[in-house]
Amino acid sequence: MTPSLIERLARKKPVDKLIADSSGSDGHGSLGRSITLFQLTLFGVGATIGTGIFFVLSEQVPVAGPAVVISFIIAAVAAGLAALCYAEMSSMIPVSGSSYSYAYATLGEGVAFFVAACLVLEYGISAAAVAVGWAEYVEKLLSNLPPHIVLPAWMTKGPITIPDGDHPFAMAFFGEGSGLINLPAVILVTLCCILLLRGSKESARTNAIMVLIKLAVLTLFIVIAGSAFHAENFTPFFGEKGFGGVQAAAASIFFTFVGLDAVSTAGEEVVNPKRNLPLAIIFALVIVTGFYIMVAIAALGVQPASQFDGQEAGLATILQNITGQAWPANLLAAGAVISIFSVTLIVLYGQSRILFAVSRDGMLPGIFHQVNPHTMTPVACTVIVAVFVALIAAFVPAGVLWDLTSMGTLVAFTVVSAGVLILRYTQPDMARGYRVPFGPVLPILSILACVYLILKLSWMVYAITAVWIAIAALLYLTYSARNSRLETMGTAVGEAAE
Repeated sequence: MTPSLIERLARKKPVDKLIADSSGSDGHGSLGRSITLFQLTLFGVGATIGTGIFFVLSEQVPVAGPAVVISFIIAAVAAGLAALCYAEMSSMIPVSGSSYSYAYATLGEGVAFFVAACLVLEYGISAAAVAVGWAEYVEKLLSNLPPHIVLPAWMTKGPITIPDGDHPFAMAFFGEGSGLINLPAVILVTLCCILLLRGSKESARTNAIMVLIKLAVLTLFIVIAGSAFHAENFTPFFGEKGFGGVQAAAASIFFTFVGLDAVSTAGEEVVNPKRNLPLAIIFALVIVTGFYIMVAIAALGVQPASQFDGQEAGLATILQNITGQAWPANLLAAGAVISIFSVTLIVLYGQSRILFAVSRDGMLPGIFHQVNPHTMTPVACTVIVAVFVALIAAFVPAGVLWDLTSMGTLVAFTVVSAGVLILRYTQPDMARGYRVPFGPVLPILSILACVYLILKLSWMVYAITAVWIAIAALLYLTYSARNSRLETMGTAVGEAAE
């Protein structure tokens, strides 16, 4: 008997089935375990630091003023609550797919599929936005170093511009300040794709090196900026929008914590996942939050908040202004070029693993979960993801992209927090490598914090997300629901999870 739409949306995949599928014993593809705790921690750091601190200050200081430091703290508290929930879920369900897989086990196929849709949007837009920002640092580095190459505008900017920042839908094509294609951004995505195709072990090692370079460069910035610190730059503390600006900036900044979700997408490729996944998530959160706040305070202490507006390659420019010399700025720009590579690398990795998991469950074509037997990577899936991201980065400006990633991140964090509550009730005796302290209180606070930040996002984010969800719903109704492995195997599996 064909199940109804409600039954399809509500059916759940048992946790033991999720874990069994990750072994590949059913012939639907699996990934090898080779990533260590150290490498996994740097996965989280690599996918997080770089998105926020190299670019977002120039976007959010004009919104919140020096009080953007509070915005970082608000976002970090919300992310910290969610990180504890991720730690518990990942220790129970160490598979690819992150919050998609967790939702499938706790909230049903319908919620899981739409969470996956939000994650695909989040990861794709995030990778594209970072690639666009990376191009700014490449431009600055090439222009500062001999032979002082100045890249033509047609190859460093896409054809779309936003004349009015308050109305992002009022986009102009080939207007003033536009180009033809953002070629450096496309090159970055291509290089990341090539590295990912070599295998997760090689990618993890390369990322670890790049993250250590990134942390060294940011430490250099903190030390040099600290020597020119002026407390008067923090007055007035709030921007023109008051505390409302702080809240809006916190909602936008939240996407920079996407790296915590990226850690859990590697669940199927981690050595000793029940121990290493929760530890890596918590370690990454602590490192990231510390660096975010220190760099933000150092940068704000050097120049007035008004100077951040529209400042490209901001941290490098600040160093050049402090020292009056090019070498510190060049060193930071070079470090940014290397380290931001790691952000794009891990975000592309995470997106490909989510699509891999959805495909393995039958809700996307099989090409997305085909694994190369030598590298143990989903080759076709990785290439498709890279092409998708490269096209966005090539033609869409970063101003359209930043806030969209926060919606996906917040939805994912909310679902994971809810999943912890559900499994505490439905499977209280299931083995957990980590338990969120204070019973249901912290998961509920995590949900409330995420919902609070969702309500602070702009109307543009809601509109684009609604269009994306409508497309996902059409795909689910016409293809995914009918091809789900729970459907093809009969409803018995889905019923067993009730």
